[in-house]
Amino acid sequence: MKIICKGQEWIFFIENDKPEPARNVLGEPMVICCEKPLTGFYRNGRCDTGPDDHGVHTVCIRATSEFLEYSSLVGNDLSTPMTEFGFPGLKECDRWCLCLARWKQAYDSGKAPQIYLA
Repeated sequence: MKIICKGQEWIFFIENDKPEPARNVLGEPMVICCEKPLTGFYRNGRCDTGPDDHGVHTVCIRATSEFLEYSSLVGNDLSTPMTEFGFPGLKECDRWCLCLARWKQAYDSGKAPQIYLA
């Protein structure tokens, strides 16, 4: 990627067709959130996103029992296994890529789990 500043305007462009690696909120390369259970919209362990990810699964959380109970009560049951999709269900202390809006909803209700920025 090449970055040019013209006056007050920054211009970004890619010199080749290779996709840019996903970056976290600190601007660093994205690291694995969790591989057991395998998380991420693309099930690659990272909370990266793309045009098909309408839920924006970009928030790496550490699940708490309080959050999992709250999430189930508002219609997003993350605790119950769904073996047909290879999902074992989350338990306390599991990491997971959560939808941004779901995290904000939990935050507004005082039930938001801890997040990992990197």
